[in-house]
Order: sequence, then C-alpha cells, then structure tokens
Amino acid sequence: MSQQPALVRKLSRFDLTIIVIGSVIGSGIFLTPSGIARQLPSPLLILMVWVLGGLLALSGALTFAELGARMPHAGGVYVFLTRAYGGLAGFLYGWAYFLVVNTGGLAALSIAFATYLGFFVPLSPLGIKLVAIGGLILLTAINYVGVKSGGIFADVFTLLKLIGIFGVILVGFVGGQANWDAFTTLWPEKEVPLGHALALAMVGVLWSYGGWQHATYVAGETRNERQNLPFALVTGTFIVVLVYVCTNLAYFFLLPLEAIAASERVAADAVATILGPLGGQLIAVAIFISVFGTAGIYTMTAPRIYYAMARDGVFFPKLAEIHPRFHVPTYAILFQTVWAIFLILSGTFYQLITYVAFTDWIFFALAGASVFIFRRRSHSQAEGFKTPGYPFTPLFFVIVSTWFVLNTLVSSPMQSLAGLGFLALGIPVYVYWKRRLKTGGGRNP
Repeated sequence: MSQQPALVRKLSRFDLTIIVIGSVIGSGIFLTPSGIARQLPSPLLILMVWVLGGLLALSGALTFAELGARMPHAGGVYVFLTRAYGGLAGFLYGWAYFLVVNTGGLAALSIAFATYLGFFVPLSPLGIKLVAIGGLILLTAINYVGVKSGGIFADVFTLLKLIGIFGVILVGFVGGQANWDAFTTLWPEKEVPLGHALALAMVGVLWSYGGWQHATYVAGETRNERQNLPFALVTGTFIVVLVYVCTNLAYFFLLPLEAIAASERVAADAVATILGPLGGQLIAVAIFISVFGTAGIYTMTAPRIYYAMARDGVFFPKLAEIHPRFHVPTYAILFQTVWAIFLILSGTFYQLITYVAFTDWIFFALAGASVFIFRRRSHSQAEGFKTPGYPFTPLFFVIVSTWFVLNTLVSSPMQSLAGLGFLALGIPVYVYWKRRLKTGGGRNP
C-alpha cells in the first residue's frame, strides 16, 4: 500500500520569524497614524496607544506560543479552538476565515498593491482589478510549488519592506527635528471624551498589529517546531512593536501633529519634507513591496486552516489532499485564490470585511482563554514553552480582546450584528458536514 503524501517540515526558525513580521507589517503603519492622530490630540498619548497595542500583541504572541508548542499542527488557531471548545468553534473560525476574513483581506491587499503600482503605470479601474488578479495568481503559483518557495518569497519581501521602513525611520531620526516638549502633555484641554477617543484610536492600532497568528497555521511544516514556533512568535512580534514605535517617532520628528492628522499619506508627506517629491515615490514603492509581501504570506498560511478542516471531515475532502511532489495542500491554495478573485471582481469585499473583521477578535479571545483550559487538563507539567507571567499575560490579552469586541458591538451595532449573523449561517453548514462525516461521505483517508 503506497504511503499518502504528507506535509514536510522545511521552514526554519528564521523563515517563521519573517512570516510573523511580514504578516503584521502591511499598509497599516503607512496609513493609520493620521486617523489615530485625528482622535488623540497628544503625541505622548499616541505613542502610548501604540505601546499598548504592542503589549497586547506580545501578550497574545506569548499565549499562542504556549498553545503552538502544545499543538504544533497545521491550522494553528483552528486546532486550538477545536480541541478546547469542540468542532463547531473551530469550524466557525475557518468558515469566517475562508469566506471573508482571509480571502477578503487578500482581495483588499491585491487591490492595494495594484493601486500603488498605478502610481508609476497609469491603470484604469478595470486595469487595477486585472493587475490585482494577475498578482494573486503569481503568488498562488509561488506557494503551489512548495512551502519553502513561499518561505523564500516571504523572506525576501519582508526584508525589503523592513529596509523601506528603516529608511523612513532613518530620515526622521537624522533629518527630522525632535520637539521633546510635545511629548510632555498627556491630554490637552479639549472637549473630547478620553475613553471614546482611545477606543476609536485603538481600532487602527489593533488593525495594524494584526497577523502574527499566521505563523501558527504553518506549524506543521516547521522544523523543530516546539522551540522555533514560540521563538518566532515572540521575537517577530517584539520586532514589529519596536519598528512601529520608532516609525511613529520618525513621523513626529518630521511633521507636527496637526499635519499628521490632516494627511492622507502620512509616510509620503513625512519623507517628502526631507527628500521632496522623490520621497513620495520611494514610499509608494515601499508600500507596494510591503502589501505584496503580506499578500504572499496570507496566500501561503491560511490554506492550512482549510486543509485541517478537511482532514477533520468538516470541509470539502479534496482540500485535504497533499501534492505528491510539492507536499503542500494545493487544492486548498487554489480554492482560496478562486474565491478571492471572485471577491475582487464582485467588489464587495470591503463591506464584507467591515461586517466580519471584528469576529476575528472573538476567536482571539477564545483562543487566548483556551490556555487556561489546556493547563487545567494537564495532569503533569508538560515540557515545552510556558507563557511568562501566567496567568496575568493571557488574562490581559483576553480582557482587552473582549473589551474590543464589546466596544465594537456598541459603536457599530449594525455591522457587528451582521457579522454575528454571518457566523450563525455557518452552524447549519457545520451540521451538514458532521452528518456527512457520520455517513462516511466526508471521511478522508
């Protein structure tokens, strides 16, 4: 009897760390600081929310590092949720990720890198969509021929985006002018409710910090996974926090707060104060590289969720098949790309993301809380990574994630309820797959 093809462990510690960094740093740090500055009238307070967002990301990375060390399998968060709360919780996570969260994110990233390419090559609206689809097909081809080729792509483009961001930091620290007096006032006399302003600002901060969990999806293809996954999650996230804080400092050295708040292209406007029009062109290149690189990582990582679902018999069985030569879930990769292209052509992905993105934090909170469940289930002190500061580290992550979900429900009730309704639609789909599995129709070899 011939042996079935399986995933192979080819990703190194460096590859996985780069995946963490590259999946977080997309366009957020180039675009969101202006919106945050419009909410918070104090440079010191702005830096504090970026630090707070970084602490949240680090606490999540530390928590997921323990979970990943316990369960270093393909699918990552899907596996954590399934084993802690049952198949329905894991399925709904994968359901949202496939239909909207990741595929909608891929569609948005593809449109974004095509738009920034249009900065140099004029493109019509149809041309932008065609370039977006072409770029997505190229990324699919790279990841189709093996996880290592996807890892090399992530390495190259993440290093390039870091060079671009370091360039922004260098321009700000060397050519800018530090006005340290601006960092002495926490909250100027303004009639703006602090709690409301902080909540709105945190939306942009948390969006910019999202993505570090993607490393858990490819844990099943990582060498020495019980050591390398925790290292990559913690180290990569720490590097991102440091980069984000330094980048915001560079913006403040180059532009006053009022100019940052008024800017639609804060990175380009900041660098242009020193380099002139050339600065805007360089930033456009940096954003293109950054977004294209992130899209490549998302193309590689998320299909492992659908693969894991199919292996559990709650998704299309074909998605569990591994290519005999390339040892990747090729059908899962292709399936994701086809749906992302459909979303690009339909133009509905922005609305869908608005409805469902906050549900990601519901699952974050549940996954973070699962570390308490697994520790309680363990009758002996298992070897492997343990979350430092337990139980306070995961508790901080769960509390802030829950606050973000509840605040979104209050501030955007219609979109939030629509997102919850979308999740509810997945329940009968899950019941269908479970019944099919019981009859043998969804069982994989």
